[in-house]
Amino acid sequence: MSSPARPSPAPNPVPSTASRSARPRALAPGLALALAAAGVSLALTLVLPTVSALLVAIVLGVACRNLLPLPASLDPGLALAAKRLLRIGIVLLGLQLVLGDILALGPGMIAVVVAIVAVGILATLGIGRALGVSPTQRLLIACGFSICGAAAVAAVDGVIETEDEEEVVTALALVVLFGTLMIPLIPLLGAALGLGELRTGLWAGGSIHEVAQVVAAGSAIGGAGLAAAVVVKLARVLLLAPVLAVVSVQRRRAMRREQADGAVPTGRRPPIVPLFVVGFLAMVLVRWTGVLPPGVLAGAGVVQTVLLAMAMFALGTGVRFSMFRRVGFRPVALAGASTLVVAGVALGGVLVAG
Repeated sequence: MSSPARPSPAPNPVPSTASRSARPRALAPGLALALAAAGVSLALTLVLPTVSALLVAIVLGVACRNLLPLPASLDPGLALAAKRLLRIGIVLLGLQLVLGDILALGPGMIAVVVAIVAVGILATLGIGRALGVSPTQRLLIACGFSICGAAAVAAVDGVIETEDEEEVVTALALVVLFGTLMIPLIPLLGAALGLGELRTGLWAGGSIHEVAQVVAAGSAIGGAGLAAAVVVKLARVLLLAPVLAVVSVQRRRAMRREQADGAVPTGRRPPIVPLFVVGFLAMVLVRWTGVLPPGVLAGAGVVQTVLLAMAMFALGTGVRFSMFRRVGFRPVALAGASTLVVAGVALGGVLVAG
């Protein structure tokens, strides 16, 4: 007669040394590749100062995914870069905002900046609904085009946890495309309209998607235009925090309704204000106090750029050229419409208050 089977031992709640060491080993290949890509991106900006390291990193990620056979061993590290490192980079982005410079714009231009973001988001959501673009896709495009480009797209994804990563990388690709087209267009149109350096700079800061794209356009406008463009753009970046808080509240309400209807299992809802948004605001306040010496701020700026470049590279590796055939024309049309809305509101506001 065989002896009764012995019960299996209870699982050990404390990870073994082997399992703890296995995770860093699993993350290392993807993180190392993302760090190398960030290094290449930064090196290129030393040669071409008007080129954005974040945009270069996205392009490198897309190229690597579509031209090279990337092994699956890279996936854990790339996933960490696209989520965790991105949020740390956004926190450090708060140190780049100088509240005094933004307040110096005056009540009129501050109201214009708020209108650019609010009208841009609401109009893009409405146009996207009319075009039949998915709710998540139109939200990503709306925030990316109205606030601060790729960082806003990725930050919104960090709040809503987009299930279809193709929607994220599509929004990122559209930011790169349309923002780059705006770099020569705004200076040319500003000159044709006779706006002058200052107003053209204000318009560039209010309408172009990425901070680096704004710097590139501002450099083409002139010294006064560059300074005005950067301050207006950073004012738009500051609105990332309240917009993410609103997105998080809406996400919580939607999840509550879905759980009440039994459409989704009960689970943890996103916080009203995500922790990385709290960190972002805390860094804005730290910069405002003036306690950090210039050397620390410069070092934090480099770290922030490296982290965001690593995240953008990781997100770029999710882009497959074949996906654009599946995505279709509607997101592209929405991106074009959003660009026109944001640029139109910015121009009108500059003419009135600039």
